[in-house]
Amino acid sequence: MEYNFRAIEKKWQQQWKESGVYKVSNESDKPKCYVLDMFPYPSGAGLHVGHPLGYIASDIYARFKRLKGFNVLHPMGYDAFGLPAEQYAIEHGIHPAISTENNINNFRKQLDNIGFSFDWSREVRTSDPHYYKWTQWIFLQLFKSFYNRKTNKAESIEMLVDSFEKEGNTVHDFPSSANYHLSTFSADEWKNFDEKNQQDILMNYRIAYCGIGEVNWCEALGTVLANDEVINGVSERGGYPVVKKKLRQWYLRITEYADRLLEGLQRVDFSESMKEMQSNWIGKSTGANVKFKVQSKNYELEVYTTRPDTIFGVDFMVIAPEHELVESITTDKQKIAVEEYLTYVKSRSERERMAEKKITGVFTGAYALNPFDGKPILIWVSEYVLAGYGTGAIMAVPCGDERDFKFAKHFNIPITNIIGERFNGEEANPTKDAVLQNSGFINGMVMKDAIEIVNNKLEELGIGKKKINYKIRDAAFSRQRYWGEPFPIIWKNGIAYPLEENELPLLLPEMDEIKPGKDGDGPLSNNEEWLSTPSFGGSRREAATMPGYAGSSWYFLRYMDPHNNQEFCNRKVSDYWNQVDLYIGGTEHAVGHLLYSRMWTKCLYDLGLISYDEPYKKLVNQGMITGNSAFIHLIGFILLPVNSANQILTEEDKEKIALLNTKYQIIKNTFLSYDLVNHLKIIYPTPESDEEIEHEQLNHNVINYLTQPIKDEIKSFGLIGKIMISNIYLYYKTHVPIDYVNHNDELNSKRLEKENSKFTNATFISLEGETIKCSREIEKMSKSKMNVVNPNDLINKYGADTFRMYEMFLGPVEQSKPWDTKGIEGVHRFLKKLWRLFFADDNAPLSSRRGVGGEAQLWTDEKPTDAELKVLHKAIKKIEEDTERFSFNTAVSAFMVCVNDLSDLKCHKKEILESLLILLAPYAPHVCEELWNAMGNTKSILDAAFPALNASYLIENSKEYPVSINGKLRTTIHIDLSATQEQVQEIVLANDIVKKWVEDKPVKKLIFVKNKMVNLVV
Repeated sequence: MEYNFRAIEKKWQQQWKESGVYKVSNESDKPKCYVLDMFPYPSGAGLHVGHPLGYIASDIYARFKRLKGFNVLHPMGYDAFGLPAEQYAIEHGIHPAISTENNINNFRKQLDNIGFSFDWSREVRTSDPHYYKWTQWIFLQLFKSFYNRKTNKAESIEMLVDSFEKEGNTVHDFPSSANYHLSTFSADEWKNFDEKNQQDILMNYRIAYCGIGEVNWCEALGTVLANDEVINGVSERGGYPVVKKKLRQWYLRITEYADRLLEGLQRVDFSESMKEMQSNWIGKSTGANVKFKVQSKNYELEVYTTRPDTIFGVDFMVIAPEHELVESITTDKQKIAVEEYLTYVKSRSERERMAEKKITGVFTGAYALNPFDGKPILIWVSEYVLAGYGTGAIMAVPCGDERDFKFAKHFNIPITNIIGERFNGEEANPTKDAVLQNSGFINGMVMKDAIEIVNNKLEELGIGKKKINYKIRDAAFSRQRYWGEPFPIIWKNGIAYPLEENELPLLLPEMDEIKPGKDGDGPLSNNEEWLSTPSFGGSRREAATMPGYAGSSWYFLRYMDPHNNQEFCNRKVSDYWNQVDLYIGGTEHAVGHLLYSRMWTKCLYDLGLISYDEPYKKLVNQGMITGNSAFIHLIGFILLPVNSANQILTEEDKEKIALLNTKYQIIKNTFLSYDLVNHLKIIYPTPESDEEIEHEQLNHNVINYLTQPIKDEIKSFGLIGKIMISNIYLYYKTHVPIDYVNHNDELNSKRLEKENSKFTNATFISLEGETIKCSREIEKMSKSKMNVVNPNDLINKYGADTFRMYEMFLGPVEQSKPWDTKGIEGVHRFLKKLWRLFFADDNAPLSSRRGVGGEAQLWTDEKPTDAELKVLHKAIKKIEEDTERFSFNTAVSAFMVCVNDLSDLKCHKKEILESLLILLAPYAPHVCEELWNAMGNTKSILDAAFPALNASYLIENSKEYPVSINGKLRTTIHIDLSATQEQVQEIVLANDIVKKWVEDKPVKKLIFVKNKMVNLVV
């Protein structure tokens, strides 16, 4: 009987679906286990083989815990709102609701093909009004709350109002991120404020608040982007330019949670690298704010420093290009230079500015005064200082800070040495252990001892204050897009009024045309009928929508209670499922999603809506499966003047050569085989490279490879004899779809030219008689790199069980690894070999079959031998340990060893095989369910119990002894560890190989060293 994986997998996927075998109850006497994947954005491209890696790992673990007796919640849904979905819809001329639905249907088919144990009855989609009703509801809870620094938690805004009415804001001063002209006000002043003033003040306290702020604006996408959505000055989605722009935005006051977010990292099982990434993003530091007066101006520059001990080494100050005082302090002489520099900086992202090695800046013409000795200090503007961190200004100490040092050297700013011989003039030294020099009242002190003394002096003189600072900024929470959750907010007379909770959900209106509004407003601003609210006269709805991370910040809670129309999640249910026990997803969400989700959880906890303040107990970050990209090589050349004394080149000739070089440096649609590239020793710069190319001499007439039109044009230009082809022959790599390249890296160029329009009428050049060879490179798997492998193709060829096990077999789940199908055949052979333990080959003789009437089945009810039990229990121990610690690749190897050993023992015992199937079921569920059912089990293998380990079978009771004759190793023999000298001698002399070497010679001596060796002397 053959292993017909296609029929088996189709059969069981249908039966599992019809029986609802994966549906899980919120009430159970079993211990709970919540296993969660970071849910996917359903892109139009569908899944490639890299996407399911984490899903397979979580599925194995969920199935394993179910077999171990747990009530397992393993849900799945779709992150369906957001910029990618809208952009895809716009690019393809289809409404995002339709494209999202189509994409989800495609994803669902692909996921079902792999055989996941998701409880689809709990599916959520962030774009579903039944879901985003509660996203809007949670937003309203954040809007109606403030962060009480006295109790260190979020509380009702009404409590804050009561406090203002009794004592003004003397108890609850403005948050550091608040932008309001008042510092303090009394109870009487509060009562005398009109509604607009009161609401403006409250807005500066709300956890979800609206304000004017500088944002990352992408004109091409027509929206604001979060910092983690901008890479090197362009949008992560599409690579469009991003600039800084001031807009009215909604924010979440995540800065108030900075310390709690740091503390919470100590209570969760995240990798150390993940904790470090989050800690660095929060960026807590201890220091002081120091005020520097601006010379001849009625202004003060306030800086934040963690090293007040270096204040006498300040040689210049740097303010952010966005700093409010730039225009005020810039002198007339420097005005044009400063304005030109600000224009340059405006196009740069914060990440790009911080990562850039190039030193840029401009002098304002103004000077600050050192607060202790009155020394004049240059004030510069530079992009490496950010407005949002600290005060947007720094005091630069070149002898102690490398970036300041390079800046000073670049602009020839004199450097003051405050650390004596610890500064060599060649590089900065950030030491805290040097003895201070040239440092006024702290001269002669060790730097670290001087920090507190300077801090105290600053506060004593009223020119500074001790302060804890954070890099983290309040999270921008609005997008100028259509495809997102509408804000449940109505604006009237500049006041934001929340909708009543019974008015939710506020539905996203249907719009046929999606285009940006005026002045940076979103598409909803074009829908006048939706914007106006007649029942609330003279008011308008908020035209922005929420960002993609709104729905993903709390989805783990909705999975617990997805059909509840009365509340976002019943408290009894959320108490039962509690935190997510295992969360699996990529590191690309390390900062954005994880921080926001952790903050939302803490807010909900503060408000008494859930009983825990960290959403995820354990986080596993799966590595990336990279693609093995294929490249063919687009050729080019450089024309050079002939270096002969007989040739005279006119200026016109030089212009013609330059024109030809510009026109034909890359020869369109002419490609070189990679072996020819190597043969010619061709060098290849990237088109973006600014570096000089090191010329390499070649003994080859490359003009033979030029196309005839180029030769004709050289002739028509009258340059024959006046130019030569350069000794340098250039090529540029270009991706080619991997479907057209075989395992020997050979390109099917004819098929490529026929089927792919990009390569129509291409010319392919190879060594004589050879095929076109491609080069290979490991890259991120993506459609743009043409290296995507569709899991459907592999499942159709090998089956879902093979695909699941092979993905795990590639390597540790946390590590990135290249996709390579060469090993998948071995995993498929393993499953066939497993099948042979249960069923005979169709071609096997009837005499070898054990079923009644010579049927193919092989299993028997015979009692297992100790050797068979030993193989099984070694596997039980190994598989259980490896699965618990997510070492799935070594578990797959252990299965292979186990099946090989049972095959060698010709084991077909039902007791052994049933246990083996239970062990394997999380990894290869379809074949295990089929074989389990074939052996007469009426219930699903999912409801079996994980085999119990009997450690006694793991105790070694025999040893393989090397047996030597006259000092030469001749064989090995397994001998019981309890055997006596006489028994050993009897066993050894009875061995056929020993008999052959001994023949009839008398044995003079048998040396037996227990646990080591046996030696015969004949």
